[in-house]
Amino acid sequence: MNLQQPNANDATQTSNRSRNVTPGSGLCTRCVDGCRGNCEVFKASFRGREVIYPGPFGEITAGGDKDYPIDYSHLNIMGYALGAEGLADGVTGDSDNTLFPNVDTETVFGDVNKVKMRMPIFTGALGSTEIARKNWEHFAVGAAISGISLVCGENVCGIDPLLERDGNGKVTKAPDMDRRVESYRRYHEGYGDILVQMNVEDTRLGVAEYVIGKLGVETVELKWGQGAKCIGGEIKVNSLERALELQNRGYLITPDPSDPAVQAAVAGGAIRQFERHSRLGFIDEEGFYAEVQRLRDLGAKRVTLKTGAYGMRELAMAIKWSSNARIDLLTIDGAPGGTGMSPWRMMEEWGIPTFYLQSMANELINKLRGCNGAYIPDIAIAGGFSSEDHIYKVLAMGSPHTKAVCMGRALMIPGFVGKNIELWMKEENLPKTISEFGGSKEEIFVSYETLKAKYGADVDSMPLGAIALYTFSDKLKVGLQQLMSGSRKFDVSSIRRTDVFALTEEAAKVSGIQYVMDVQREEAMRIICE
Repeated sequence: MNLQQPNANDATQTSNRSRNVTPGSGLCTRCVDGCRGNCEVFKASFRGREVIYPGPFGEITAGGDKDYPIDYSHLNIMGYALGAEGLADGVTGDSDNTLFPNVDTETVFGDVNKVKMRMPIFTGALGSTEIARKNWEHFAVGAAISGISLVCGENVCGIDPLLERDGNGKVTKAPDMDRRVESYRRYHEGYGDILVQMNVEDTRLGVAEYVIGKLGVETVELKWGQGAKCIGGEIKVNSLERALELQNRGYLITPDPSDPAVQAAVAGGAIRQFERHSRLGFIDEEGFYAEVQRLRDLGAKRVTLKTGAYGMRELAMAIKWSSNARIDLLTIDGAPGGTGMSPWRMMEEWGIPTFYLQSMANELINKLRGCNGAYIPDIAIAGGFSSEDHIYKVLAMGSPHTKAVCMGRALMIPGFVGKNIELWMKEENLPKTISEFGGSKEEIFVSYETLKAKYGADVDSMPLGAIALYTFSDKLKVGLQQLMSGSRKFDVSSIRRTDVFALTEEAAKVSGIQYVMDVQREEAMRIICE
């Protein structure tokens, strides 16, 4: 494990002066009176609570960098030299019909009204953060043309400057939510779906009634938590007027914008931002079933649940209650996660890391499977994934119930890249990392002509962030096809737990995945002795 430095990190724009740092505290071994900074204690001495969060807000995403004892790098993928699974019925594999492009990467989730996706991935929740709002078209169009699902996160209606409500405080107009749904649907082709999340604030505001009844949204996701933090959703706002507006809507705003001392600090220039917080959710079994039924009665075709990096008790509740309610998809999000507005130390030090959490989930699901007639909800795993080998390992470790991988920052980055390429091209300021491939979008994006052949002139109006997301998704697809063909698995449902092995005995103990020195041992010895 690498040493963590809890008193300095690029996420909080802090650093130690000394090359020598006390491991436990992160303080310089020699703290000098007169030091000009810039460790976290130094910066927090005058900026206070601002230093809790990664920054600058709205411009960055942040993911915890704690090096856990075990992660998915402790698994490797099996390869085989014979056999083939997942081919069409009656087809025997040979060297001609098992070319890797023949691998089918489609997946399906849901109970009755199933959703098909071209790849077993979907976005993390892109909610009320500024970075989600201003980049939405890039993410939404990119997900739609890639044939994957898109999660519209919590509080989108609640922070909309143009929000309109009725006399009971329920939303009647939310232009930003309208925009988000329409952006995805414009290029939706029957693969994937848009999931709209619901937290405490959204429920009180009547968001489900609005998105189902007025926008025709078919999938609603209840939210218990996430892997990045153990409190509710947070954003920052940059003006006193906006802070007061959100406070009047019922949100917790800190520092208190109605406090005269705080207003004086704003006028003097010391306080430049406010934090908007969501309330903590509290779960109970009967209330959960009632809310699922309420959403179905409103017309939701699918109800899903996202839970965070809680311990085994809450995880068992999520799995068992989802089984009883016949939830269409349960997304389990492990630590550290993060898309830009979580307290940094909380992101680093809170919650069950994803590898351990998925291992716990597998144990509980297998226990539930042993119960007579128990419904096993489809599972998705989230928490720090970015590549095709991650997808394979998660699907294998969670076979047969794990259907997809939820990717947060990895599916946001292409949106940023494409958006900025578009800007840099207009400014004639392409960096060398890009200009070496050309100066036009046709030269830079390897998928551009493919999309043009499919969409015609429409491709010229697509945001380049969407084209970048499609291009990245295509890389994941081809990489996954290659890994799957090497394991002789030609559809996603053929991937099994035996298709990965543990490189360390500790990883084997935690996950139940076989240790490398024991894999196929009996069969190998039998071959040797024949």
